[in-house]
Amino acid sequence: MLTPIQLIHQLNRRCVVTSRPSHTQSFSFPGTVRFQTILAIIGLGLGGLGVETARAKSLDFGDVRHLELATSNQSSPERSKIAQTTTNPASDSNIKLPNDLNLPKTGREVQITGTRAITIQEAIDLAFRNNRQVQASRLTVARSQASIGAAQATQAVQVGLTSTLQNQGSPLIIGDRPQIGNSSTTDVQGTLQATYNVLSAGRNQSSVRVAEEQVRFDRLDLIRVEQLVRGQVITAYYDLQGADSAIIINQASVLDATRSLSDAQLQERAGVGTRFDILRAQVQLATANQDLTNSQGQQQTARKRIAQLLVVDNNTQFTAADTVRESGTWNYSLEESVVIAFKNRPEVKQQLSLRLISEQQQIIASAADSAQVNLFARYGLGKSLTTSVSAQDNYSLGAQLSWNFLDGGAAGSNSNREKVNQQIYENQFTTTRNQIRFEVEQAYFSLGSSQKNIATSTQALRQAEESLKLARLRFQAGVGTQTDVIVAQTALATARGNRITAILNYNRALSSLRTATVLAQ
Repeated sequence: MLTPIQLIHQLNRRCVVTSRPSHTQSFSFPGTVRFQTILAIIGLGLGGLGVETARAKSLDFGDVRHLELATSNQSSPERSKIAQTTTNPASDSNIKLPNDLNLPKTGREVQITGTRAITIQEAIDLAFRNNRQVQASRLTVARSQASIGAAQATQAVQVGLTSTLQNQGSPLIIGDRPQIGNSSTTDVQGTLQATYNVLSAGRNQSSVRVAEEQVRFDRLDLIRVEQLVRGQVITAYYDLQGADSAIIINQASVLDATRSLSDAQLQERAGVGTRFDILRAQVQLATANQDLTNSQGQQQTARKRIAQLLVVDNNTQFTAADTVRESGTWNYSLEESVVIAFKNRPEVKQQLSLRLISEQQQIIASAADSAQVNLFARYGLGKSLTTSVSAQDNYSLGAQLSWNFLDGGAAGSNSNREKVNQQIYENQFTTTRNQIRFEVEQAYFSLGSSQKNIATSTQALRQAEESLKLARLRFQAGVGTQTDVIVAQTALATARGNRITAILNYNRALSSLRTATVLAQ
C-alpha cells in the first residue's frame, strides 16, 4: 500500500515537460492530476489535524469532480486509491479521549454523603487553615524572608576558588616544528580569591532595608487577607442562618395555612362558611408551600457557598450550629472607631511601607553612577605536568575602584522614577484613609439602625401573633372573615422574617465594624 507522500509523487510524474528552443521549460498539468493532487494534499492536512476523513466528506468538492470528469474519463490506480481513502472513514469507536485530570467519573463520587454542623468560630478556623488565598499569602511571607538572606550576603566577604587545566603548544599550522621532542606543555593552576565591598554608595544597605520592608509589607498583606476571608466566612455563615430561619418561618406559615384551611372546611360543614373561603385558604396554603420550596433551594445554595470558602470535602454539606441571636455589642463611639481603624488597618501601614521601599530603591538607583570600592586578596598555585619544574605560587593584595560616572543619564532617570512612585503612594495613602473611614462609618450607622430594628420587629412579632389569635377566634365565632385570618397570617410571617433579618443585619454590621477596625473577636 502506497503512503500519501508516494502517492503525491506518482501523481506529479504524470506532468508533461516540453522543451523550447529558448532553453526554457514549460510544464503542463492535466486537470485530473491537478485536482487529485489538491485532494490528496487536503486529505493529508485533515489527517494531520486529527480530523476524521468522514467529516472531510462534508466539504463541497462537487465542482472539482465535475471538472475532473470533463477533463479525462480514464481511471488510474492512484485515483481509485484516493476514492477508497475518502469513502472508508475511520470508525468513531476507535477514538479515545485522554482523561489526565483528576475528575470524578461517576455520580456516586460527587454525591453528598454527610452533614456537619459547625459554629461560626469553627468555620473561621477551617477557612484560615484551608483557604487558598491565606495559604498563598503565607507562602509570600516565607519567600520574602528568604530574600533577606540574599540581600545580606552582598555585605559579607565573597570567597571563590578557580582551577585551570590547559595544554598549549606551537607551532600548530604555520612555522617550523622542532626536530626533537614535543613543543606542547600541560599546566594546572588554581586561584583562591576573597573580595569585600567597602564602599557601595549605600546600595548594599538599601537592598537589605528593601528586603526587610518587603517582609513587613507581606505580613501586613497576610493580615489583610485574613480579615477579608474572615468577613467572607462570617457573611456566608449569616446567610446560611438566614436560609435556615426562612425554612422555619415558611414551615410555620404552612402550618398556619393548613389550620386555616381546616377551619374553613369545618365552617362549611357547619353551614356558616362558603366554598369561597375554602378556595382562598387553599390558595394561601399553596403560596406557603411555594415559599417553603424556594427557601429550601436557597438553603442548599448557602450551604455550597460556605463550603467553597472553607475549601473542604465537597461531598459534605454544612449546617449552622449557632442559633440566630445578637453576637455582641460595640462599646466605642464613632470617632473612637475611626481612630482605631487608622491605627490597626494594614492597608494604611502598607502604603507607608511602599513609600519606604521606594525611598530605598531611589538610593539604589542613584548608586549606579557612584564610585564602588572593593578589597581583594588572591593566592595562586601552578604546576607543569610535562616538565620537572617544581610548583610555583603567588599572591596579591589590593583595592579596586570602579566608577561608572557617565551612563547616559540612566541612574538619574531611575532615581526620578522612584520619586514619582513616592508621590503615587502618598496619593494612594490619602485615598485609602478616606475609604477606611467610610467603611467604619457605614458599618457604624448600619449597626445603630439594625439595633433599633431588632426592638421594633420584636414588638411587631408579638403583636402579629396576638392579631392572628384574635382573627381565628373571630372567624370561629362567626363574627370575622377568612380574609382577616389570611391577612393576619401574612403579617405574622412578615414579622417573623423582619425580626430574623434585623438580627442578621445587626450581626453583619457588627462583623463589618470589627473587620474595619481589625478588632475581630
